[in-house]
Amino acid sequence: STGRPKGVVVSGPALVNFLVSMQDRFCLTAEDRLLAVTTVGFDIAGLELYLPLLHGARLVLAPRETVKDVPALAALARVSGATVMQATPSLWHAFAENAPDALGGLRVLVGGEALPAALAVSLAASGRSVTNPYGPTETTIWSTVAELDASGEVTIGRPIANTRVYVLDAGLRPVPAGVAGELFIAGEGLARGYLNRPGLTAERFVADPYGLPGAR
Repeated sequence: STGRPKGVVVSGPALVNFLVSMQDRFCLTAEDRLLAVTTVGFDIAGLELYLPLLHGARLVLAPRETVKDVPALAALARVSGATVMQATPSLWHAFAENAPDALGGLRVLVGGEALPAALAVSLAASGRSVTNPYGPTETTIWSTVAELDASGEVTIGRPIANTRVYVLDAGLRPVPAGVAGELFIAGEGLARGYLNRPGLTAERFVADPYGLPGAR
């Protein structure tokens, strides 16, 4: 990443595929309450806003001031009866340091930044379940998901539904296990391209050599 935001065009079917895949994994019900802490300008807010409402769960919107105040956020988690929360490792670290007792009833989703192994251990020891999803800007929110335990091993897991992931060399050939390569993602969740940047789209969104003709 260049560190500069790049707008991408995401299709409705790609978002539906993502949400169906997430529900297959998390199985939200009317008993769940998702505490939403992500600004709507960040794509991962899509999971927080849509998934609970599509499946009868409750959505608890945390005020911006509360998200910045970890004790207040922990209090909101307790009072609201939150069962699921998605946040960056930075926020989860502050949560674990300042309000570890509030983690016990939460399903923990960690995304948006690389997850340190020490934090993964801490969260797994305190939380009900820890999920580490991964997805670059060029896909629809998350492309892979890993369930973590207290061993401290942090991976990005396996592809979500209708998604293919390859580790390839410069010639787009698969590399052997243990050999460094570049991660390529294909399937339903891929964005259509960069907004108003056809040249960059042609450069980065290449044909999938292992998919059906015309697949990306």
